Amino acid sequence: CMDCRNHSMEFARAAAEVCAANGIHGRIFESLRPTPELSFAVREYDCQAGINVTASHNPKEYNGYKVYWSDGAQLPPQHAAAIARELEQIDIFTGIRRMEFDDAKAQGLIEIMGAETDERFMSHVMAMVNDRESMAKVADTFHMVYTPFHGCGWKLVPEALRGLGVKHLHCVPEQMVLDGSFPTVVSPNPENPEGFYLAIDLARENDVDFILGTDPDSDRVGIMIRNHSGEYRPVTGNQTGVLLLDYLIGAMRRSGKMPEKPVALKTIVTTEMARKVAEVNGLKCYDTFTGFKFLAEKKDKLENAGEGKVIFAYEESYGYMLGDYVRDKDAVTAALSLTEMAAWYAGQGMTLYDALLACYEKYGYYGEKTLNLVMPGLDGLKDMAQLMKNLRENPPAEISGVKVVTRKDYTDGSVVDCATGAKSAMELSGSNVLRFELADGTTILVRPSGTEPKIKIYLSGKGATMEESLAEIEKMKAAALKYVLSDRANAGHVAVVDFGVSEAPSTKAAVAALTPVTENKFTTVVLSRENVNEWLSVRNIPTVHPIFADQLNTYDVVTAQYVVFSKEGFDAFLAAKAEPAAKEA
Repeated sequence: CMDCRNHSMEFARAAAEVCAANGIHGRIFESLRPTPELSFAVREYDCQAGINVTASHNPKEYNGYKVYWSDGAQLPPQHAAAIARELEQIDIFTGIRRMEFDDAKAQGLIEIMGAETDERFMSHVMAMVNDRESMAKVADTFHMVYTPFHGCGWKLVPEALRGLGVKHLHCVPEQMVLDGSFPTVVSPNPENPEGFYLAIDLARENDVDFILGTDPDSDRVGIMIRNHSGEYRPVTGNQTGVLLLDYLIGAMRRSGKMPEKPVALKTIVTTEMARKVAEVNGLKCYDTFTGFKFLAEKKDKLENAGEGKVIFAYEESYGYMLGDYVRDKDAVTAALSLTEMAAWYAGQGMTLYDALLACYEKYGYYGEKTLNLVMPGLDGLKDMAQLMKNLRENPPAEISGVKVVTRKDYTDGSVVDCATGAKSAMELSGSNVLRFELADGTTILVRPSGTEPKIKIYLSGKGATMEESLAEIEKMKAAALKYVLSDRANAGHVAVVDFGVSEAPSTKAAVAALTPVTENKFTTVVLSRENVNEWLSVRNIPTVHPIFADQLNTYDVVTAQYVVFSKEGFDAFLAAKAEPAAKEA
């Protein structure tokens, strides 16, 4: 299988040719397809494994190679390690066998998949509809906007939505064009609201409340909704999952589809509000490590043991899994269910913004924020390892004046009561994640990304109001950053610079804001993505500029909320400001 990226088809055909030369029968899609359809096909055709050439939601410069096992899920760690060991034994110049594609096809070693597989997949997708009547009631007045961001959702997602009964589906024409260069966006990621600018324009033209977008390989889905002020606001992956879980519970019960022992699954970095929704409605909720291979593994384990039936699994990074026919995040089915949900609420005289407010009123005001600390290059990997080591060896007693009451280390599954020092064990272990639970209910998790050169910090809290919960998160943000980075900055000499972009500061003001930083000779400087982009726009230079070559990859200023500079890198950054600042003065 392959996505829309440049050369994805060539890479996929090369993989099929290598399989054929080694006597392995392979099936390959005739053209690009959504990632969940690959997961489906592996299961449907009883394949031993699957290969998907995709870089998912990452920028245009990237491509990737995902491997799936016979259950349709991405490789679990033990199988990935076994393949890696085999790869180490292969000479890449002389050890690769390859058969010409047409010869392999003629000999029956390569088989082409097309519309027949689409039909099988879509029959399962459409069977997930719980309430077709709700769409029928509002179909004449219900309008929505969809964008595939130039990717694989362009065909099957509109087919699913029209199959549900959507009459007024407005697809962003510029982004319905398949193009691996993603010419209309800096980053084709539905997590980044700036990519929805064309969708928002189209929504305004057609008086639309609901916008939906899928990433290039159509496994992630993001939505935007119109608030009471008429503005379009992004809905986070955490919020979308809570909305959908709450809706599915009601819809499945109304339609008689709710199984016995229903279960919801989430990852350890996903909002605790999902657990509250599940438990208030009589469902069990289990955590797994980050990644759908772990969610799929937990689903199979619970269901094979007769301990429950999973109706929904999700993670905060905009991935949702429904049904039994895939074992990966599935934007096609999720888009269908999200649209059904929007139609049901429309029939109640509510928008999804109203529904989100109602969920907070019912279940409590939870707030979350994810910080991405980019550490590119070979030194970045070393720095990430050192950072995690330091946090284990010198854990915080308090953060921003609030005591840490419990520490959890998912590497060995240990739990430490900070007041007594008592140790216990939890069910999950084997992943490089640290969790700090504070006295005020705030939780901070830290982990290195498994796919990108960044450290991820997850902040979550709860308050009596949404404003209170978000205020708690903001209070912790700078303190958490400072502590997490303390080993890089010689016992805490970290400058977290955030002068805000709402005032559109000049270059002069930006440099002035950093004078205390340079005078105090901090060894590490953290800039928000907004600050970096603001400086670039002030100087009227492209988003990607040579001054960042050694410190930033192309995508860092696009997708990371925070960028970590070494002293040398920051000096170079600051030097780039000196000349325009002097002219401005």
